[in-house]
Order: sequence, then structure tokens, then C-alpha cells
Amino acid sequence: MKISVVGTGYVGLVTGVCLSEIGHDVTCIDTDISKIDKMRQGQSPIYEPGLEELMVKNINEGRLHFTNVHKEGFENSEVVFIAVGTPQLPNGSANLQYIEAVAEQIAQEVTTDVVVVTKSTVPVGTNYRVEKIIRENLKNDVKISIASNPEFLREGSAVQDTFNGDRIVIGTDNAETAAILEEMYKPLNIPVFKTDISSSEMIKYASNAFLATKISFINEISNICEKLGANVEDVANGMGYDQRIGRNFLNAGIGYGGSCFPKDTHALVQIAGGVEHDFELLRSVIQVNNNQQRLMVDKIVSRFGNLEGKVISLLGLAFKPNTDDMREAASIVLAKELVAQGAKVKAYDPIAMANAKALLPEAVTYEKSVSGVLQNADAAVIITEWDEFKNMNLKDLHKVMNEAVVFDGRNCFDEKTVTEAGIEYHSVGRKSIYTSKSLINS
Repeated sequence: MKISVVGTGYVGLVTGVCLSEIGHDVTCIDTDISKIDKMRQGQSPIYEPGLEELMVKNINEGRLHFTNVHKEGFENSEVVFIAVGTPQLPNGSANLQYIEAVAEQIAQEVTTDVVVVTKSTVPVGTNYRVEKIIRENLKNDVKISIASNPEFLREGSAVQDTFNGDRIVIGTDNAETAAILEEMYKPLNIPVFKTDISSSEMIKYASNAFLATKISFINEISNICEKLGANVEDVANGMGYDQRIGRNFLNAGIGYGGSCFPKDTHALVQIAGGVEHDFELLRSVIQVNNNQQRLMVDKIVSRFGNLEGKVISLLGLAFKPNTDDMREAASIVLAKELVAQGAKVKAYDPIAMANAKALLPEAVTYEKSVSGVLQNADAAVIITEWDEFKNMNLKDLHKVMNEAVVFDGRNCFDEKTVTEAGIEYHSVGRKSIYTSKSLINS
């Protein structure tokens, strides 16, 4: 099948590459010429495990193409995906200007009958808006049908998620359109759920809002656990055995970030407000998450008192491991707060430091290794649970740090490991650990 994908961010590029991998002829379109040139050479503009290898393979096999010319990209296409960004506006709603611009381009440039599929996360009613724009500006005598096909990809495992998804949601009012898309996805052998357009658009927001709610819920439980001497991980494990609840997304930490949960929760609050519904629960979820990122700073201040001149090392900057995405990363909040408190902040991330430098305070210094960032530090803060940090030998901290004090925002280590290492350890939702070695050094 001949497919076009407009937009080469996480969603668009992963979608295009994976569709080419299952045998379709795919052209990815982007207005950034330098980006197109790099992708034509098999260089991915984003860090996503496994993506670049698939790019090179399918470019070489002639199924994957890149262009900045919409007319060229749409030529003979049977399906056109809209996968451009929908950034958050100041009021929390989704900015649809890029969606609307693509709709106008489609109207002007398509010369054959085509199914227009919105892959971007958009408010309910957007697909009908896209259809209206296309029909009002249609230049050629062609048949247009529309569909909503939300993505459920996790950054850092997006390729794997594409090939091993739980479901594919197709929202359309046209049975023939649904059949075309179902046939397109058939090689993936993933269950297809067909529904109307509005329900499909809502499924994406509802899914992300529910997952964000689970995260904020367990973070609130973790704060209570700390005050009562309970262990939040045991609590989460005990809850997770209940099939009605499940263990996924019950990991206490310093809050969610990235391109989806923060943006989509705010957008859904605005969507609800648009129909005069106060989504009080979701507003609380957002507030809990905002507070959670600052609680770690409070712990550090409580431990040291005055942070003036203290050397604080940040381990990890990206919002999650296996990505270089800094959007809504907890490291931004922590770095700003620590610098404001007078701390000397050092940072290291295996992948995300280039992106981080544009967002973190200028006072932050960057190191090229774990050992470098820990050198002469008064405390280390684990922000991103990269394997490199989870596999650290904690005993080595005594050799490089001024004090072997660790604040773990992702609960990477268990009590036995910490105790044997003899470090001072503060995590989330679990009791702090003070060992004989750490007490001597503190």
C-alpha cells in the first residue's frame, strides 16, 4: 500500500518506519530540509532504540522515502497520516495550527482518492474539523474519507510497542475506510478495535489520563508511607496482584513528564471545561505531579539545611530512560530549585545532555561519566533510572564523593544493597537508611 506520513517526530517517524518494515511503500514528509537530508542518509533525528537500524534497512530496500515537498509525498498515496505536533497552549488546550495547515496542504495537493488519518493526539471533534477544511479547499476531483487512529507508543520502546501493541484503535464513520486501515495493519497481527471518530479521539486522552492518575495516586500513597514507616513498593506489589488494579504504572517516584501525560492531562481538563464539566479529579492529578517534583528538593534541604556551596550531582536528565526527550522532565524543576538554593549543580545523562543544556540553568555544569559527575559531590540525586545508574556499585561512592549520600527519585536500589554499601540513602515512599559508614562520614 502507498502511504504518506506528514510529520517526522516520535509518532510520525516511528509510524512511517514501522509501516515500511511490514511491507508498505512509505513517504515521510517534513518541512525541515536539513532534517530530511539526514533521514535520507538513515540518520534518525530522535533517539529511539532500534529505529535507526530499521530506517537504514527500509531505505536500502526501497520502501522508505523522505521529502519536504508535499505534492511529491502525496503522489499516488492511498493513505495519508497526519502526525504533526499539537503543543500545549497557555490555557492548557491543544494547539491545532499544524493540523489545520496539513489539512490545507492535503486539499491542495492530493490527486487521487485518499484516506486521511489523524495520528496526532487531538481533541474530540478535530477530525471533523480536518474533513471540513479539506472539503472546503479541495482543488482536485477526488474522494476523501477521514479516520482517527491514535497512537499508544512509549518513548524509549516505541518500535517495540508498534509491533507488540495491545490494540489498534480505528475511529471512522465509514465501513470501507475501516476495512482499508484494518488491511493495512493486518501484518502486525494486533487486535483492532473499531469505533466512531469521537470515541476514538477520546480513547487516547482517557487512556493517558488514567495512567497519569495511577502514577499520582501511588505517589500520594508513597508520601503517606514515608510518614507512617510503610514501604510503598510492598504496598504497590500487594495492590498489583489484584487483577482489577494491576502492577503497571504503580511505581512511586518524582512524577511523570514527557510529551504526552502533562500535555494530555491539561488538554482533557480543557476539553471537559468546554462542555461545562469540572474535571476535579484530573486537576488534582496534575497538582500532585507538580508537587512531587519539588518534594525531592525539600528532602535535600531538610538533610543539609543550607545548600549554599554544596555540590549536588544529578544522575539522569531525560524524563525517562532510553530517550533524549527533556519535555517536562523532573530534572528541570530540580536543577532550577537547587541552583536557586545556592547549590553547585553537576549533571550527567548518557543521551540527553545536548537537549538539556537549552533548558537547565546556565550555572549547571556537565560531566562525561558517572564517576566524573560524582567526584567531590556532597550528594547524588537519581532522576532518571538509566541502567548505567541502576548497575552502579554503591560501595564506590565512598571513594569519589565528599559524602556518600544518595537521594533516589526512582527507587533503583533495595535496602540490602544500600546497607551493604554503607551509604546514606533517601528514596520515595520508603524509610531513609543511615548506615554506620554513612553516619561516620556525615
